[in-house]
Amino acid sequence: MLAVLIPSITIATLAFVEARNVLKFEIEHDLNTRAIAAMDEIDRMVFERLQNVASWSQLEVMQDARIGDIDKRLSTFLSDLKHNYSGVYSGLYVIDQHKKIISSSELDAINQTLKLTDRWEHISLNTTSLDLHVIRDEKLPISTMISSEFGSNQTYYLVVYFNRQQLEQVLNHATTGRSAVILRDSQHKIIANTALLQKDDYDQTMKARVLSEGFRSFKSLNWQLEIIKYRDDALAPIKQMGLIMLALSIMTLLISFLIAIPVAKYITKPISKLTIFAKNFVSSGIQSKPPEGGPVEIKEMTEAFTRMIANLEKSQENLTRAAKLAVVGEMAAAMSHEVRTPLGIIRSSAQVLMREPQLTKEGKEVCGFVISETERLNKLVSTLIDAAKPRALDLKPNDIIGLTKHALALLKVEAEKKNIQLHFEAHAMPELILNIDVAQMTQVVLNLLMNAIQILSEGGQVRVTISRMQTHAQISVADDGPGISEDKRNHVFDPFFSQRAGGIGLGLAIVRQIVYAHFGEIFVQESPQHGAEFIIRLPYLNNNHAI
Repeated sequence: MLAVLIPSITIATLAFVEARNVLKFEIEHDLNTRAIAAMDEIDRMVFERLQNVASWSQLEVMQDARIGDIDKRLSTFLSDLKHNYSGVYSGLYVIDQHKKIISSSELDAINQTLKLTDRWEHISLNTTSLDLHVIRDEKLPISTMISSEFGSNQTYYLVVYFNRQQLEQVLNHATTGRSAVILRDSQHKIIANTALLQKDDYDQTMKARVLSEGFRSFKSLNWQLEIIKYRDDALAPIKQMGLIMLALSIMTLLISFLIAIPVAKYITKPISKLTIFAKNFVSSGIQSKPPEGGPVEIKEMTEAFTRMIANLEKSQENLTRAAKLAVVGEMAAAMSHEVRTPLGIIRSSAQVLMREPQLTKEGKEVCGFVISETERLNKLVSTLIDAAKPRALDLKPNDIIGLTKHALALLKVEAEKKNIQLHFEAHAMPELILNIDVAQMTQVVLNLLMNAIQILSEGGQVRVTISRMQTHAQISVADDGPGISEDKRNHVFDPFFSQRAGGIGLGLAIVRQIVYAHFGEIFVQESPQHGAEFIIRLPYLNNNHAI
């Protein structure tokens, strides 16, 4: 869960930081764009106002000031201008060099003295010189001298009061949310503004500042415009996104815990049971059934553990069998030297006695017993030697069907003595070629058939079946005899284990040894006739499949 959550939270955090940086860049770019647009609009507006004043001062009607505007034609013109530029100009005046009002947009101001503020900026627009005066009472005075066409020494001036609210309207259009726009002159004095911020608030803002570049032939006044926006307001969307991401992370964490706890129990519980089972198996060898349940991976691990236990048990059986065969080897080595020689002498002596003419009938019978028993002991020694030191395999492609038929033919007479019927079935296969050692595999089939014939009573049946499977050939030897109980089936291949009276118990051990040497397997089960059925499975070695 942590392996998933930690990278997810890290990626979400990085995405949040990146989104914050992008949004901050976009906000700064937006502020700068709006500041440039507002400054351009102010430059345009100031240029138009200055151009108006310059052009008006050149009009012929302005010469009426030299005759005292007797017919009030100039005052009417000024009044019409104020009306036509509604809200732009708060007053238009023509004054003499003593600041006496000659003509005015307000008739009641004529002959009064105009209280004009000090000059603030001097501007040259084409061939006209204009003066900007210090702002007072929300008014920006603009003045220029009226040129005389009559060569009079008297000087007259056109004074226009520009309404500063026009500038503030432009600034207001540049604001959004909690922000402020400030227009300053070249001396950093405030010309117009939408709001003023406290010094502490000023440190918590994002700012964009641009300088005036002028408009057309109007040179810049070096005014500067600054847009200030609260950082909290500007970054409000990204903060909201951060809160949403945090809430989703917490919700994901809670849901993960709710899911992880039962899932962890579902996974760890069978693992704990399997661990306890393994400890008990190692410490005490308890062979109880492994625990079940859990996810697919745990089930596969349990199955693998079960197979490992089975392999261990099989290895233990093999070790036990090897130990027994080692004992057989030691016995065979000793008996081959110590037993066979005296057995040969006894047998030869009995045969010599059998040729004595004075030997009684009972003596000949006893000599016959001696000869037969020495032969049986010699066979026993040979069997022990074969079990202890199996011959090396001579694997060659051979027909297992023909080999089996040959073995059946060898034991036909032996079966007829007890009226036992031998049946063979190969599923209409003419032959089945495998890599086998003919001599040793013939011994395997003969041993199985001989065991069945010896265990069956009169009139029994033995059925041999050969089948061709996908990956192996299968040989089945089944009878209708007494069978083998389930508790003894795991021991029938052990050395010296026999259910037949007088049996040595090495035949099936040798059979299993030969089958294993062919990389095959052999096991016993109940036959369809309720007797015993021995099944041999031999793989197709070296990619030689059945023909």
